[in-house]
Amino acid sequence: MMQSNEIQERFNQIENRIRQLKLAVQSQQNVPQDLQDCVQQLDQQTTQTKQALQSADESRIVECVDTLEQTSDRAKASIGMTQVDESVRRAVMQAHSELSTLKHQLH
Repeated sequence: MMQSNEIQERFNQIENRIRQLKLAVQSQQNVPQDLQDCVQQLDQQTTQTKQALQSADESRIVECVDTLEQTSDRAKASIGMTQVDESVRRAVMQAHSELSTLKHQLH
C-alpha cells in the first residue's frame, strides 16, 4: 500500500477536484438531477474518507476510495447521457480520473 502521507496528499488533490466539481455544478443551470445527486454524494463521501484517513485504517481507506470511485463512475455516466457545460464535463472527468488512479494504486 502507498505511504499514508502519499495517500493524504493525493486525497487532498482529489478533494480539491470534488470541490471544483461542486462549484461548477452549482454555477450552472440545467444540470441533471442525477449528476447533482452524485456530486452531493461525492461531497459526503469525502468527509467519510477524511475520517478514514485520520483513523489510518487501511481497509476502511480502500473501501472509502472504492466508494468514491464508484460514485464518480455514475457521475461520468450521467454526463454521457445529457448535454452539460464543458466546465462541468471537465471537472467530472478530472475527479474520476484521479479517483481511478488512486483506487488502482491502493489495490
